[in-house]
Amino acid sequence: MDRVIGVIGGSGVYEIDGLEGAAWTTIDTPFGAPSDQLLVGYLDGVKMVFLPRHGRGHVHTPSTVPYRANIDALKQLGVTDVISVSACGSFRHEMAPGDFVLVDQFIDRTFARQKSFFGPGLVAHVSLAHPTCTHLGTAITKAATGVTLHQGGTYLAMEGPQFSTLAESKMYRDVWGADVIGMTNMPEAKLAREAELCYASVAMVTDFDSWHPDHGEVDISTIIKTLTGNSGKAKDLVAALPSLLGPDRAPCPCGCDRALEFAIMTAPEKRDPKLAAKLKTIAGRVLS
Repeated sequence: MDRVIGVIGGSGVYEIDGLEGAAWTTIDTPFGAPSDQLLVGYLDGVKMVFLPRHGRGHVHTPSTVPYRANIDALKQLGVTDVISVSACGSFRHEMAPGDFVLVDQFIDRTFARQKSFFGPGLVAHVSLAHPTCTHLGTAITKAATGVTLHQGGTYLAMEGPQFSTLAESKMYRDVWGADVIGMTNMPEAKLAREAELCYASVAMVTDFDSWHPDHGEVDISTIIKTLTGNSGKAKDLVAALPSLLGPDRAPCPCGCDRALEFAIMTAPEKRDPKLAAKLKTIAGRVLS
C-alpha cells in the first residue's frame, strides 16, 4: 500500500514549502466543503496532502471548522497518516512557550460540533482508549530535531472561541490533570479514528493559559509572536517525515487502519442507505 501523509495545519501554519508538483485541489464531500482547497504534492518520493484547518487567511473559528468534510477530503485523496499541528496553552511549568508536545490523550469539552460520521440508521462505536497512533508518534519524535518535544500529554479541548477563565484554567490543571489546552483537536481525532486513519497531534505551546501567577492572562499578541517562531520549526518537522516513514505502508501496528473492523452495530438490512452512501469514502471497506 502506498503511504500518503496528510498534514492539518493549525494557527500559523497555512502552507508547506518544497512540495514537488504542488497544486491546490478542490474536493467536494458529502459533508460539505472542507476548510479550504488541499495542497497536493510530493516530498522525498512520498505523496503529501496539506489542509489549512482554519482556511488560508484564518476564516474559520474552532467551532465552525468543517471537521467531517476535512477528514473525508483527506481520505478521498488517499491519505493514510494524519499529522495534526495546532497551537495550545500549557498547564505545566516544564512545557514552556516555544516547546512542542506530542499529545497522546484528550479530554473533550466541546459541545457545538458534529462528532461522528455515523448516526441513526447506521450506528458504530470505535475505541478511543488510545486516540493517537504511537507508530506515527515515533516517527515524529525522530523528526523533531532542533525543538523541545515533550513525549505525551493530555490535551483539553475547549469549545472557544474565548480563552479560559482563571477558575477553569485552575480546574483543568489541578483537578483534571490536563497538560495543554486547545480548541481544535476534537472532534478531529475522533473522526480520524472512524475513518481508519493513523492520527498524531503535535501541539505547539504559545502561552501558559491563565493559571500561571507570573504570566497573567492570555494575550493574543504574545501568542502570534510565539506562533511565528514555531511555524518554521513545525514545517521542518513535517518535512522530515516522508524520508523517515517511506513511500510503502504496512498495516498499522496499532490497528488504526482497522478501527471499524467490529465497530458497526446496525444490521445490514436495517442500515439507512442514504447514510451508507455518504460513508462510502469513510467506511466503504466494511460496508461493501
